[in-house]
Amino acid sequence: MFPKIKILFNDFLTTLKDIYYLNYLIKCIIGASICYTLYKFFPNHQLVWSVISVLLVLAPDHKDSVRLATDRIKANIIGASIGLLAFMAHQPNLFTFCCAIIATIFFCTFIKLGNPSRSALAALTIVFIHEKENRTWIAAAERMSCVFIGCFVALIITIIFNKIENIIKKRI
Repeated sequence: MFPKIKILFNDFLTTLKDIYYLNYLIKCIIGASICYTLYKFFPNHQLVWSVISVLLVLAPDHKDSVRLATDRIKANIIGASIGLLAFMAHQPNLFTFCCAIIATIFFCTFIKLGNPSRSALAALTIVFIHEKENRTWIAAAERMSCVFIGCFVALIITIIFNKIENIIKKRI
């Protein structure tokens, strides 16, 4: 048992030394800080969902980080849109939610979004599930826009970091 823990610990220390791991930590902190600040500045809006969205979109992988982020953004848009449509089509209940889950998975499969479909399901849930005091389609649309804000922040951060990484690679 202890040798496995030692291997895990050594792998962890190696990962901590990886510059891309540090970049991922910084991207998450910046994204969460931006969205959390928006959440605090606009307390009457549901911007807490943008914090969740930004963290779902940011990718720890340095290879294809822009493609991964855009795939996750597509997935979030699909999930949020289906969530809003399902919310507006029928009073939210378990059956409608399950149908929306199936539709989201089918649509993500159709456009060949594999792993990002998990982000789509998270966005679907954010938009579809409601609090007792916010049962209107306007509240669902607001949650959808908050998901989009988080996606946009994540995309900007990913593009900026990608450009910085490319500049550093050219200089080296």
